[in-house]
Amino acid sequence: MQTAGFRPLIRQQKQLPEAECIALLKHELRGVLSVIGDGGYPYGMPMNHWYCEADGKLYFHGGKEGHKIDALRRCDQASFCVYDSGVRAEGDWALTIRSVIVFGRITLIDDPEQVIRISRQLCGKFTQDEAYIENEIRCFGSKTLCLALTPEHICGKRVSEK
Repeated sequence: MQTAGFRPLIRQQKQLPEAECIALLKHELRGVLSVIGDGGYPYGMPMNHWYCEADGKLYFHGGKEGHKIDALRRCDQASFCVYDSGVRAEGDWALTIRSVIVFGRITLIDDPEQVIRISRQLCGKFTQDEAYIENEIRCFGSKTLCLALTPEHICGKRVSEK
């Protein structure tokens, strides 16, 4: 998804089609969410996520306070990067890795019903154990804040380590 105001990929031949970018966002379990932290320094943290096909947003969950939340209250702009584990051609030492970076704005979600719905989806990427998921929601749901990243620009590429 090429959007006005964002830089195009320099090496266009390495760019992934949008459908492949979305597939990576749907299937990879985690990535790095980066925000503008204290003193203007980038603040990146590993996060698991859920890509919702219905609205095209990425969802995250975490605590209701901390560096990330303070940063997002000051500035809602963020980027999220995911990458796969790569593939290696027979007899080659170098991996070929696909990555996707999403730029957008984050909305904080504290509505209990939405938090529970999003939390179920996030947990469902890791386990189908309904008893475990319900216990997590019962124990931590009221302490959870969710984040919705609305993409403004998505860019993916395939890169060889060679």
